[in-house]
Amino acid sequence: MKDDSLLVHSGRDPQRHYGIVNLPVYHASTVLYPSLESFKKRAVGDQKYRAVRYGAYGTPTTNALADAVAELEGGQGAVVTSSGLAAVTFAITAFVGQGDHILMVDSVYSPTRGFCDTVLKRFGVNTTYYDPLESESISALFQPNTRLIFCESPGSLTFEVQDIPALAAAAHQRDILVLLDNTWATPLLFKPFDKGVDISIQAGTKYISGHSDLVIGIITARTETLFRRVKDTTMVFGEIAGPDDCYLALRGLRSMGARLKQHQTTTLKIARWLQACPGVKRVLFPPLPEDPGYKIWKRDFKGASGVFGVVLHTESEQAVAHMVDGYRFFKIGASWGGYESLVLPASLKKIRTASRWTESGYVLRYSIGLEDPDDLITDLVQGFKRLNDTVRS
Repeated sequence: MKDDSLLVHSGRDPQRHYGIVNLPVYHASTVLYPSLESFKKRAVGDQKYRAVRYGAYGTPTTNALADAVAELEGGQGAVVTSSGLAAVTFAITAFVGQGDHILMVDSVYSPTRGFCDTVLKRFGVNTTYYDPLESESISALFQPNTRLIFCESPGSLTFEVQDIPALAAAAHQRDILVLLDNTWATPLLFKPFDKGVDISIQAGTKYISGHSDLVIGIITARTETLFRRVKDTTMVFGEIAGPDDCYLALRGLRSMGARLKQHQTTTLKIARWLQACPGVKRVLFPPLPEDPGYKIWKRDFKGASGVFGVVLHTESEQAVAHMVDGYRFFKIGASWGGYESLVLPASLKKIRTASRWTESGYVLRYSIGLEDPDDLITDLVQGFKRLNDTVRS
């Protein structure tokens, strides 16, 4: 099946549920067994990883979401977690131990950096941050105890596009795993396992949900062995997403393709408008031919989502506050991927260590929702008028 058909049919089996189109929500802790023999075999072989044997290890609702996402990404298995950050932390934890070393992209989601600098450090795992544009010389950063390299492409604040195939090729020569946060692109716009990734991670909170009403994460593995390693880790930690959230994620998944097409169309229109705006120094959006990451994005991605950055000419906090506080449609919020448009300040100079952000100008991140693009542009026009009035005063 093509992706649009997979979105509709993956993880569904109406014949097993009285012909009901949407899978029911299974609320369960205890699962009963017909015999002592079947109970004893509940954690043997495939039963341990695929069967419904106790609520803390997954229900039919949980498994349906995992199966659907794994099929979309082309992986052998997926694990659903309680949040996107949980997906990141458990994916890393599954493959490292005391004395190990990891490479972490410098443009990574800030809470991921926080996990590395606190919990991993406390457990004896060392982290080296690397420039997101570094690929040819990445081997120089490998150490004998390097276990994995973590990527996020594009970065969720600065939108650098990484050369994932090149990084994967270098890593695999040393038997180093490649982990990727694929939230920006989703399984529809970037096929991670075709590009050499071993573990793909997503915050289903964003585009899979699409409605800003749940928090959920998904880890997908390229091979069965890697899947079982991740599943073992989440099981021993007691990590699981609730069935109601899994149901909402499945429901959001069905319309993700249609929503992403609209997000892309509107975002390209707005990004091009912003490029011509006098108050804008630079638009950080790989699908624009002028963007430094355009060449790799064009080669590796099938499309674009609706999140990008803008570097303003001004650095005035007061002027920017006057601009964004008065928006009608762009509300200030830390998430993205929903049907509503958002704006967020990005303090980049404080969070980069391997590749310092030295460019002047205030940086804003925009997430484009499903509103009419002309209404959003009108909102931006009025915002820049407020900004200019404040700067002149």
